[in-house]
Amino acid sequence: MQPILDLRDVSYSYLGRQNALLDITLQIGQGEQVTFMGANGSGKSTLLAILNALIYPTEGEFRAFGNLVRPEVFDSLKEDRFRSFFRRKVGFVFQNSDVQLFSSTVYDEVAFGPLQLDLPRDEVKARVEELIDMMDLGKLRDRAPHTLSGGEKKKVCIASVLAINPDVLLLDEPTAGLDPRTQLWLIELLQELGRSGKTVVTATHDLDIIEQIGQRSVVIGEDHRIVVDRRTDQVLNDLDLLLAANLIHRHMHRHGILLHQHVHSHGEEHKHRHEQDHDHGRPHDKAK
Repeated sequence: MQPILDLRDVSYSYLGRQNALLDITLQIGQGEQVTFMGANGSGKSTLLAILNALIYPTEGEFRAFGNLVRPEVFDSLKEDRFRSFFRRKVGFVFQNSDVQLFSSTVYDEVAFGPLQLDLPRDEVKARVEELIDMMDLGKLRDRAPHTLSGGEKKKVCIASVLAINPDVLLLDEPTAGLDPRTQLWLIELLQELGRSGKTVVTATHDLDIIEQIGQRSVVIGEDHRIVVDRRTDQVLNDLDLLLAANLIHRHMHRHGILLHQHVHSHGEEHKHRHEQDHDHGRPHDKAK
């Protein structure tokens, strides 16, 4: 089966000097749920931006739905069928909601995308009402998006993307700044989208949600290259890999005469996984 997103030997550098990605070869198929894992600065957000045709590879090529993605198509003022097709198929949820929101009301924000698709007004209204109901945004429909809480803004951003009914959903650190209840809501939503056949690609360093939202994980190292591309459970059980990619770190501290060694993820500093080896009287690490 031909992948719908296909990167071959892709590199990207800012201002031609600062490397953000190096030699990325990656294929994503229809209906996959994939997570990009990596420490801050590894290039996860840059990779998502390429997949959304916001920027273009410095080297290598990116194909989407079998077509070469290139600036002369996406940056041209001339009408292009593939560009229009791509924007209908791929939706992007930014890490910072304030970057994405611009309309005067929540209703207008959700309606903006469908209106650009030249859909009949009745269909646009039906889509917007359905999403406002699904996202529990009814009480906020007439509010200005910039007055909402962080979790409410995230819901509006996701609703505005889902309103175009994309086949591919790209999310950049979607749980950042969310309270536990909203995080759980988002995880369940992403699971439901996956079950419905959507392709969901999420960039995150939050190890606590990885296994819940993706069956496949791509780890990007601090050298901006892909370290591994494996099943998520295999990645999460590879302690040495997680340490090398700076996704977790060791923390030593003493309780009386016992020296404990905990493993912390950088996203959840106070959550740790550890086992005590009682037979030998010393601790050892375990990643789950």
